[in-house]
Amino acid sequence: MSGFNFSVLRKKGFTAIREFGIMFALIIIVVVLSILSPAFADLGNFINIIKQAAINGLLATGMMCVILTGGFDLSVGAIVGFTGVVAALLAQGQVPIVVPIAFAIAAGLLVGLSNGFAVAYLGIPAFVVTLGMQSIVRGLAFIFSGGVPVFGVTKAYEHIAGGKVFGTVPFLAVYYVVIALVIGFILSNTVYGRRIYAVGGNEIAARVSGINVKFIKLSAFGICGMLAGVAGFLLTSRTVSGSPNTGQGYELDAIAAVVIGGTSLDGGSGKWYGTIIGVLMLAVISNGLDIMRVPSYYQLIIKGFIIVIAVYFDVRSRKKQN
Repeated sequence: MSGFNFSVLRKKGFTAIREFGIMFALIIIVVVLSILSPAFADLGNFINIIKQAAINGLLATGMMCVILTGGFDLSVGAIVGFTGVVAALLAQGQVPIVVPIAFAIAAGLLVGLSNGFAVAYLGIPAFVVTLGMQSIVRGLAFIFSGGVPVFGVTKAYEHIAGGKVFGTVPFLAVYYVVIALVIGFILSNTVYGRRIYAVGGNEIAARVSGINVKFIKLSAFGICGMLAGVAGFLLTSRTVSGSPNTGQGYELDAIAAVVIGGTSLDGGSGKWYGTIIGVLMLAVISNGLDIMRVPSYYQLIIKGFIIVIAVYFDVRSRKKQN
């Protein structure tokens, strides 16, 4: 028994309790909102919640990859607006439908890689890089659109996000679930995924063990930007327009979902399915408050408290594990 590692067992125990607690909290919130408002418990409303959660879910999935490496990206909201404008401009019917999709994803990937290069290879703090990129990309969105929303997308383009599987499940939800599962598989079952955790857990040790830390950070930001590009063209398809103002504040929702889901802001710790729970929790709360006609500015206050509380528990959990 002398070789038994009690510290590892204790750490796993804290992790299991935290993950169970997040799921339990989500269930409690759903039950309470269902009691307070019978309209919330309607099946159609639950489907609507999943649809509403899809865009933030895509952003949170990419944000999770960056946070696991010890960074974060404040530019994802602006990327959504910019790539949405790019997609809307190209989805007027003059080119095949694949063109606006490809350009939106490529634009998001390029911005993400630019962020990653500045952070990993130039050594500029992620906060400074992504905050500056947020301003740059938002400005590009206004330049490309002329400062006004872009309308006139084709019906085929509109159907990308507006359709439903079996007439019930929105395409948006399907896209999100598929992408989340793919990223989850990569993080949990591949060498690349383990290296992302290693870089976030201890960058120096990862570098000494032969991991290309700079590339891992670069690629994580690239994934984040690419998924923001996906969210951008899907949101444009859903709203049938591309607005340069779209995406303001989306980065905070994405970070909140990741942290609520149990991913540590210090990096190296967190489960991909926890982020899904965090996304659903924010969507459930927002939907429930909307149904109860709670003003949007009160919702901002509530969301802010949720973020602070989630970070507080993250800090406490890290201290106990240490």
